[in-house]
Amino acid sequence: MTPVTSLIEVGILFSPTIRFRLNGCFTTNNRTVYPAGTYTVTKTEGKYFLESQENKEEVKLPLLLRPVNFDSSDFELTDVVIGIQFHWERKENQRFKGQLKIIDEGAHLTAVNILSVEDYLLSVISSEMSATSSLELLKAHAVISRSWLLAQKAKAKEIQGKARSCSHTGKEYIRWYDREDHQHFDVCADDHCQRYQGITKAYTPEVQEAVNSTCGEVLVYDGQICDARFSKCCGGITERFENTWEPVEHPYLTSIADSPDELPRQDLSREEEAEKWIRSTPPAFCNTDDQNILTEVLNDYDRETRHFFRWKESFTTQTLSELVRRKLGIDFGTIHEIIPIERGPSGRLIRVKIAGSRKTMTIGKELVIRKAFSETHLYSSAFIIEKNGDRFTFYGAGWGHGVGLCQIGAAVMGAQGYTYRQILRHYFKGSQIEKI
Repeated sequence: MTPVTSLIEVGILFSPTIRFRLNGCFTTNNRTVYPAGTYTVTKTEGKYFLESQENKEEVKLPLLLRPVNFDSSDFELTDVVIGIQFHWERKENQRFKGQLKIIDEGAHLTAVNILSVEDYLLSVISSEMSATSSLELLKAHAVISRSWLLAQKAKAKEIQGKARSCSHTGKEYIRWYDREDHQHFDVCADDHCQRYQGITKAYTPEVQEAVNSTCGEVLVYDGQICDARFSKCCGGITERFENTWEPVEHPYLTSIADSPDELPRQDLSREEEAEKWIRSTPPAFCNTDDQNILTEVLNDYDRETRHFFRWKESFTTQTLSELVRRKLGIDFGTIHEIIPIERGPSGRLIRVKIAGSRKTMTIGKELVIRKAFSETHLYSSAFIIEKNGDRFTFYGAGWGHGVGLCQIGAAVMGAQGYTYRQILRHYFKGSQIEKI
């Protein structure tokens, strides 16, 4: 197993101007000391300036600010965007432990937080879910979030310099989004990677216990740390990794029924079976309307999303045609038909053909499909389409890509008394927990 470092770099804020407050004294490599206060970094004609209420000075990037006292100091970033391009997108001020690094990525300046893996996990499991989740669910999430992070650091070395994951021809547009999107830090702080909102989210004794009691524990398969994935609600059946990201088969990220018993499985790659499944409400851990569980596991902005196990969206033909043109940058003209081409075992569409008055083209994978048919993102790509007159109606199942752990399902399992080891065995078949 490849050794890993204990520090990570997380991209937090991407903006032409970075505004922050130091809560305590910070110092730089050249031993300049910056006292507590509010600062702004800007770029003007190729030069960088650090401005406070009392002073404005030219600085060099990257600018690294280290707290003089790590235990009593932190920093706050202003107007951090969370839920980027999702329906809950908003801005908030966030506080962070550790070091602040500011870099220039060309299109914008980027604020990067450097901190230990375990401090990072304290925030992740309080940001991805509510800090009031059950202890066993918090433990399970600590293990998979740690596993995912370390697997991404290893993967970054493998893909360095490789081409973007995109194929765009006159007949087909296929893309997935993953590690190659970040070149100057390990992971970002939003849903593209894992939600990380610093010490803004309230820690609870259970969060601290979950991280401490699983310290160093990761999921392992065949001697390698698992690329452990998770989504909000699988809709009853989880999806295979290779149908969402690169065409690599991970046996521990196969498709499973999200239920205590292995129920008879329909072939949801077939349209008639997928339609029956999506129009039904089958038994599943994540098929719950228990508000106590949902309130415990979902953060406030996630609770604005309702009816995610089964959902419906509707558009006029004109609205949908214009929407697809804006989101994909491809002018199909007036869309006449949306034709499923390939589905995965969870019923999620991998490829779909759009037939319009000006162009017909196949698009995929699942995130491209979700973005194309929504101002933000459809809840999932597990949907069927009904056309009635001048209106397209989407009937769907689940919330997210559906690969790996289902957070709502795991929350129900935790409430029913399953241990975190049982939860992980359920969602990651054949994997083992090891301490590194």
